Amino acid sequence: MIRSLNAVPAFFLTALLSLAAATTASAQQPGISDTEIKFGNIMPYSGPASALSVTGKAFAAYFDLVNEKGGVNGRKLNMVSLDDGFSPPKTVEATRRLVENDGVAFMFGTMGTAPSSATAKYLNGAKVPHLFLISSASKWNDPVNQPWLMALPWAPNYVEEAGIEVRFARAKNPNARFAILYQNDDAGKDYLRGVKEALGADADKLIALATSFEVADPTVDSQILTLANTKADVFLIYSVTPRACAQAIRKAYETGWRPMRFISSGCANKETVMVPAGLEAASGIMSVGSLKPYAADSTDPDMVAYREFMKARVPNVDPANFAAGYGYMVAQALVVVLEQCKNNLSRENIMAQAANLKDVSLPLLMPGVKLNTTPKDYRPIKDGYMVEFRDGQFNVISELLRGS
Repeated sequence: MIRSLNAVPAFFLTALLSLAAATTASAQQPGISDTEIKFGNIMPYSGPASALSVTGKAFAAYFDLVNEKGGVNGRKLNMVSLDDGFSPPKTVEATRRLVENDGVAFMFGTMGTAPSSATAKYLNGAKVPHLFLISSASKWNDPVNQPWLMALPWAPNYVEEAGIEVRFARAKNPNARFAILYQNDDAGKDYLRGVKEALGADADKLIALATSFEVADPTVDSQILTLANTKADVFLIYSVTPRACAQAIRKAYETGWRPMRFISSGCANKETVMVPAGLEAASGIMSVGSLKPYAADSTDPDMVAYREFMKARVPNVDPANFAAGYGYMVAQALVVVLEQCKNNLSRENIMAQAANLKDVSLPLLMPGVKLNTTPKDYRPIKDGYMVEFRDGQFNVISELLRGS
């Protein structure tokens, strides 16, 4: 029997209309269906920064786990990940393909400051969110001019990180002179700015020498020899690519120069930096960290869960690889954002929820470190601890160091 709409109970009709509206709304959002959330990611699976692509592998493995448990609010996560070789022109090409051809809802976790900078204008103009891009550059905390872009680094941003390290060094040696190796891009220049701001009026006097290098340089040996000749008391290694960090540690050690040494938080990685540099050469290196240092014998339930996750799902990667633990953390942060979105997965709401994180605790964040964002502050992590590489692993050597 065919019934007219007038014969349908009012409550049932309302439910049908609501369901139809929700389905229509989902269909109108790029990358969103009733069963899927499709988003884009770009990693350097090849090229000079390929060691960092472990992060992308951890992303994929974690989203597989989420999907096996039913996805997020009933939708499976479909991350389409492309290789850019850590080359900004290729990043632009890949990003346009993901947005325009693959129709992703948003971009997520592109690796590196320079690659993300190359796509920033395009994504902002297209009003496509780029959530938790991988960079600690201070430029990403700019909701007025870059409202669609948000980074989620592994520590406070580069400027703040450098300031923490300078203050820590000067507490140990108030008259310390500084030698600085920095990557010649936005990331390295941010670090250099942080050092100068922390030293203030004394910067010109206390910086013995600051010298740069290019990511594509085969070695940094010549820069290290020049820096070692300064006999500075503190050596700041501000690269975000593992190869240059490992080379800098090794070469400085070979010269016999023994300053207090700090390394960028992104290079505080036993597997990709300390082991290649040589464990003896790396012993005593310090850095700022917000994630728990990996310990193979840890009984911390969260660390045990992470270790089991890596063994089961990314068996060819050492759980001690910082890039993997970081990827595990950032993937969890994305799930938090998408859960907050509930059934409103418009690009506007996805971005709004990313800018509304309140005291989010994640398993691998150190005690007291929580994710917090507002529409006026896009810095999810502001605090960290000083860690030191000793006896084959990183150890916490300070209280929680609050950021601004």
